[in-house]
Amino acid sequence: MTPPAREHESSGGPFFEDLRLGELSAVAPALTLTEGHAALHQAIVGDRLRLALDATLCRRVVGTGAPLAHPALVCDVAIGQSTMITQRVIANLFYRGLQLRRSPMIGDTLSTTTEVVALRQNSLRAGRAATGLAVLRVRTTDQQDRRVLDFWRCAMLPLRDGELRTGHADELDAFPAELDAGALRAITAGWHLNVYRDAVPAPHFADLRDGMMWRMEGGDVVSAAPELARLSLNVAMAHHDRGAASSGRRLVYGGHTIGIAAAQATRALPNLVTIAGWHGCDHLAPVYEDDTLYSELELERRQAFPHGGGLVHLRSQVRALRDDGAQDDVLDWRFVGVMA
Repeated sequence: MTPPAREHESSGGPFFEDLRLGELSAVAPALTLTEGHAALHQAIVGDRLRLALDATLCRRVVGTGAPLAHPALVCDVAIGQSTMITQRVIANLFYRGLQLRRSPMIGDTLSTTTEVVALRQNSLRAGRAATGLAVLRVRTTDQQDRRVLDFWRCAMLPLRDGELRTGHADELDAFPAELDAGALRAITAGWHLNVYRDAVPAPHFADLRDGMMWRMEGGDVVSAAPELARLSLNVAMAHHDRGAASSGRRLVYGGHTIGIAAAQATRALPNLVTIAGWHGCDHLAPVYEDDTLYSELELERRQAFPHGGGLVHLRSQVRALRDDGAQDDVLDWRFVGVMA
C-alpha cells in the first residue's frame, strides 16, 4: 500500500501579502561577537579602523580590555538578524536614520527585533512579477539590554498571488534621515580623543575642511559574498541561491558593498576614529560577486566637539566595474564619522 503524500511546510519566510503592520519578529538567534567574526569580516571587506585593529590603542583611548567591534560588523549582524522576515527579498532599496547608540566591543552579544512599520504594493504590470515594499524598524540591543542600533530598512518582496491587490499604499518618504547630534556625540563620551591625536600622526579633525573630496584610484573586488552573509546570519535567499534571484545570479548583500566603501573611506581618512551613524544609504543597482568597486568620498560638513575632534558628515558614492566592462553606480551612502 502506497503511503499518503506528506505535506511540507515552507521555511522560506513570508511573502509580501503575509506581512501585517505592527508585526514584530525577534526569532533570529543572538550573536556574541568574537575575534573570529572580526578577523573574517576584516578579510572580506578590509576593515581598517585603528580601534578595531589595535587593542592596545583601543585600551588607551576607550578604556576597555577588548577591542572595538567594527561598526560595519555590528550593522551587518543587525541587518542579518532582521532577514528572518525578508528571506524572499528581491532587493533592498534603502536604509534611513541608522544610529549607533553605543559602540559594542568584541565579546558583546547582539539581539535584534524587526517591526513592520509601512507597506506599499507596487503597481501591477503585465509580464512583471507582483511585488511590494516593506519598511522595517530594526532595533538592536546588547546582553545588558542596552540600545545599540535603531534604523529603518526598506525591502522589496514578491507576492505569492500575482493577481492580488492588497490595498497597501503607505507613503515611504516619511522616514527621517537626520540624526540626533547629541546621540552621535554620546557614543564616544568618555573616550580620550586627545590620546588618539597624540598617538597617531595627522591628519585629524582640525586638518580637514568642508567640501574636501577624494577619488579612490584602486578598486576592491567583491569576493566571499555568501561567506559574509552566513557570518552575519543573513538568510535572504537571493544572497545564497542564484535560482532565487530573477537575474539567475546571486545578489551580493548590500552591507558587503557598504563595508568595502567604509574600508575605502579609511584609505582617504586613515584616522577616522569610528562610524557613528548613517543618514541614509540607497542601493542604486545590484552588485555581483567579482565586481570591482570604486568610490568617491566627499566631506559635506563638520561639527566640532568642545574639547577637540568632532563629527564628519561624509558621502560615499560607489560604482561597480562588471566582468563585461560595463560600469554602474551602485551605492549612495551618507554617513557620520568621528575624528579626533
